[in-house]
Amino acid sequence: MDTFLLFLLVGVVAQTADGALGMAYGLIANSVLLALGVPPATASASVHVAKLFTGSASAASHLYHRNILWSLFWPLAIGGVLGGVVGAFVLTGVDGDVIRPFILAYLFAMGVWVLARAARQSRTRELPPRLSGPLGLVGGFLDAIGGGGWGPTVTSTLVGAGAEPRHAIGTVNTSELLVTAAISAAFLVALLTGRWDGGALHDHAWAVGGLIVGGLIAAPFAGWITKRLPQRVLTYAVGTLLILLAAFQGLQIAGLFA
Repeated sequence: MDTFLLFLLVGVVAQTADGALGMAYGLIANSVLLALGVPPATASASVHVAKLFTGSASAASHLYHRNILWSLFWPLAIGGVLGGVVGAFVLTGVDGDVIRPFILAYLFAMGVWVLARAARQSRTRELPPRLSGPLGLVGGFLDAIGGGGWGPTVTSTLVGAGAEPRHAIGTVNTSELLVTAAISAAFLVALLTGRWDGGALHDHAWAVGGLIVGGLIAAPFAGWITKRLPQRVLTYAVGTLLILLAAFQGLQIAGLFA
């Protein structure tokens, strides 16, 4: 029960950040699981199962508050599904920690870029839909590999390119639901075909349950927070969160933070 309550709290914090800023649920939850010694593939699978539930509630909130750009939604979702499936199969056969430092370097650079745009008060513009498909492909792959990465990769790129934060966050957060479903299905196929032994997923049932309940508590407020916060505040928040997450995981890799 202590494990359930711990991950309930983690789920509330992670989903509040993810729903309002378009990122962090997977990275926060995955980082905690990895810090507790859970294997990378098992941690990623556990987080994506939880995100199926929390992502549904968050997507409904953004849909209600009209935070979605449909011209970007479908290219992002289709690219994300393809990249996520490939990433899940790579992770079940290769150690995902090998590419983790490169992901963190990218996230840190994007955080600095986003903060620079906020400081300059750059004019917003919409990313061409033809570029959102490849962006979704990369984001889905990194999300499956790192147990989280869809939001930081895609949201940061959209905001950095000049998209209005409210619509970037809502679109990315909602399309993530389809990406998460595809990644979860890929992990299931890998488990059923014997490619992956599952890493004793049942041992982490309380943790997954806590992530789901905590996320469901916070998710309904996501769209409202995103809609109400000023654009510049959201931009600064996205950039700062990216840098903090990259730094935190960098310390973990260096062995300076357990």
